[in-house]
Amino acid sequence: MQTLRPSDILPSEITPRALFEDRRRFLQSAGATLAAGTALWLGLPHDAHAAAAKLGPLAHSPLSTDETQTGYKSVTTYNNFYEFGTDKEDPAANAGKMQVRPWTLRVEGLAGKPRTFDIDELIKLAPLEERIYRLRCVEAWSMVIPWLGFPLATLLKQVDPLGSAKYVEFVSHYDEKIMMRRPVLEWPYVEGLRIDEAMHPLTILGLGLYGEVLPNQNGAPVRIVVPWKYGFKSAKSIVAIRLVEKQPATAWNKAAANEYGFYANVNPNVDHPRWSQASERRIGEFRKRPTLKFNGYAEQVSSLYQGMDLRKFI
Repeated sequence: MQTLRPSDILPSEITPRALFEDRRRFLQSAGATLAAGTALWLGLPHDAHAAAAKLGPLAHSPLSTDETQTGYKSVTTYNNFYEFGTDKEDPAANAGKMQVRPWTLRVEGLAGKPRTFDIDELIKLAPLEERIYRLRCVEAWSMVIPWLGFPLATLLKQVDPLGSAKYVEFVSHYDEKIMMRRPVLEWPYVEGLRIDEAMHPLTILGLGLYGEVLPNQNGAPVRIVVPWKYGFKSAKSIVAIRLVEKQPATAWNKAAANEYGFYANVNPNVDHPRWSQASERRIGEFRKRPTLKFNGYAEQVSSLYQGMDLRKFI
């Protein structure tokens, strides 16, 4: 019998940490003999889970913050992923139903070389970096998360965007058999960026966090992370990226245009109609802290919005 080494495990065979831990608890309770048999029945590499859950090697990005990171448990159990429920705990409880292998991502629209990428191709497309970014949610709470990924610009350059492409639209996976059927939002979830925002070095294609593949509830297997905007701009579980000429009609903007603008830049001087944005509470902390303009990334991104009325273009 051939023995698997960690280097033999393909990215497509990676088991997310949360799923592995659930299986491990079950196997331990069933006993060692049953555990071995059940592992084979599930089609998992025996004794290879720890290696399979990791992504690497990783480079630490100079764009990372040095702020204290939010704990793994909070990051993976306090989520907004409305396709799996509207309470913060719902995604962690329900997203395990979603199959994330096999998975493909179409990059299409105003592109000279439109292409479909397999998830394994994405993982190998560019060196993975650890980007420790703040994530700001519109409900006045925030986290600091060590994301794994690479600049979205690296992917977009692969398809040769045309000069007429002014915006980038992201379409999330939707499966009515396992996801929310009520019209809380219009499904599938759609988000968008201006193309210069999408090409900015801070915007990444996220493939993992805390050194591991993305848990389903955090947007597995591939998502967008835009650290100077509110979290809902970072589309999860994406299946299509479209280069378009006109500003996309995005999910939250269609649902409540008076509350959620297209740009969604973090601006402490512009309140949400139902709460102040001037302060935020970091998950795990008691005291609130002042909200930073552009979520603390003003030096890097302010030039993108020169001459724009940031109270109008919210």
